[in-house]
Amino acid sequence: MKISKRHLAKTISWRTIGTLDTVLISYFVTGEISYGIKIGALEIISKMLLYYFHERLWFRSKIKNSNKRHILKTFSWRFIGTIDTFTISWIITGNLFAGVKIGLIETISKMILYFCHEKFWYKINFGIDRRNKRLNSL
Repeated sequence: MKISKRHLAKTISWRTIGTLDTVLISYFVTGEISYGIKIGALEIISKMLLYYFHERLWFRSKIKNSNKRHILKTFSWRFIGTIDTFTISWIITGNLFAGVKIGLIETISKMILYFCHEKFWYKINFGIDRRNKRLNSL
């Protein structure tokens, strides 16, 4: 499988934004910056892998309406991301309720951030020559 430069760049940019958000939320919920850093560090790996494959699946999607596409991608990614955050937070803190709180707060903040991230990347031409060729051949 060839690695897509666009999907890799989106993965890195989103993970940077997402990790900072997770670290801050975890710190505010637990009062411990060390928990935020540990949770954020684990998520860098888990979420980059999950996000890359999520992007690859959506690249093959037949949904072309940009608003519908962005909304559906936002919800599908958030579902995956929240489960991952909740699980990692629970393991790191040892507290089920801290994991739930971090996951719930993050659900809202990340959906807003992700939607904006998607709108931004949809306007950028970096790495979409292949997508344009594929769309023109349909």
